Formats: sequence, structure tokens, C-alpha cells
Amino acid sequence: MHRRTGEPGGGHGEEALDGAEVVPSDLAAALAASEAGGLGSKVLVLNKAFAAMRVVPAKRAFSLLARSIAEIIHVETDSAGAGRYLTYDLESWIEVSALAREMERERHDWVRTVRFEIAVPRIIRLLGYERLPAQSVKLNRRNLFARDRNRCQYCGRIYPTSDLSIDHVRPRAQGGGDSWENLVCACIRCNAKKGGRTPDEAHMRLIRKPERPRRNPLIMLRLGNEKYQSWRAFLDHAYWSVELG
Repeated sequence: MHRRTGEPGGGHGEEALDGAEVVPSDLAAALAASEAGGLGSKVLVLNKAFAAMRVVPAKRAFSLLARSIAEIIHVETDSAGAGRYLTYDLESWIEVSALAREMERERHDWVRTVRFEIAVPRIIRLLGYERLPAQSVKLNRRNLFARDRNRCQYCGRIYPTSDLSIDHVRPRAQGGGDSWENLVCACIRCNAKKGGRTPDEAHMRLIRKPERPRRNPLIMLRLGNEKYQSWRAFLDHAYWSVELG
């Protein structure tokens, strides 16, 4: 079993997996099936120096692992709160998954194949690439609501998504476009009160200036889920810059 121990967030891993991995046919079939359960989960990608880079879908993470481009980083925390990491190749992770299925099934998301189930790893580390192609944060309704944390940017109250709308700070009729700097979440009441006016014209004030997020805001929401707590060992560094693929 390919496994190594260490301290999260430190050191430079230089070892690579030997030889080419052969993807188990069952797993290959699961990866090809869009409905396979755990493939919608997210996986944190580290570069060779253990710096966080991006969050990718589990389907892509398994593809990188199967091609020996990456290894799995599994973070364990002892009773004193001290963390350490273990690294696995794909073949060994399948073996670990068999134990995890019996001991801590609820802590993982799973991909089911004909012969076995494999736990979706939370973190992988690239073995040879320092960075992936750059991606910008997409401007869409989901990311906009995540950036503003479902909070109306005029009254400051938090609402369910169904009770929020998107407001153009500078109205379209006045030349306002669709951009991170001109779009905010607004409750239905505040949006109706503002109408086709600027905040100054409507005697309303934004609770904060809208800006383009440096990283995808959904990653911060995921950190609130216990399943993704292992990410913190690598994200609690001042220099990290993570993109969501």
C-alpha cells in the first residue's frame, strides 16, 4: 500500500507514483455514468508544494488519480487535535475505502461500482504540475448569491434564495451592465422600492461595495460542512488562492 505520513501544509513532496495506473473497469464505468452518486462531490487540489489551487468535481479528481497525475491526501486528527496526513495511490485508496465503508461510512461520499464502492477523497495533490490552467469565477446566479451570502445588500437581512432577486446597482436604462461590480442580491421589497433608480436616487444605501470575488465564494460555504473540514489544514494559509472548476 502506497502510504506516507507527514504534517499538513508543510514540506515539498517530490515522489511520483511508479508506472501507469490501470483504471479498474468498474470504476471506469462509474466515471462514465453521470448519475453515479458521489461524482458530484468536490475535491480540493493541491500543487506539488502542497499549496491549495482549485476545487474540482470528483469525476475529474478520479481521472487525475487514474492517470497517476495525482495522489490522495487523507487528513487525520488525533484526540489532541493535532493533524497529520496520509497519502495513497488509487489502488490503495480502494482498499482503504473497504475499511471506511464499515467503520465511518457517513463521513464520506461514495461512488458505487459493480464490484466495490470507493470513497470520494477530499484532497488530492498533483505530482508533476505546479498549476492548472487559470479559470475565472463565473458570473451566475448561484455564485452571486453565494458571494452575498443570501443577504439583501440594501436592508441587510438574510433570505432564502426564492425570496431574493438580482438588482442592477446602476440600472440598465442608465447604462448599467451585467458585472460583479454592478449586480447585488436584493430582497423583493427592496428591489421594488429601488425600482429603476440608482441607490442615491432612491435614498438607499448598499451595505457593502460589490466586487468581483478573488476566489469562488462557494468554497467558503463548503467549509461549513463537516465533510470538508480537512480542507482547512491547507486553506488556513495567507497565500492560498483557490479556483473552482
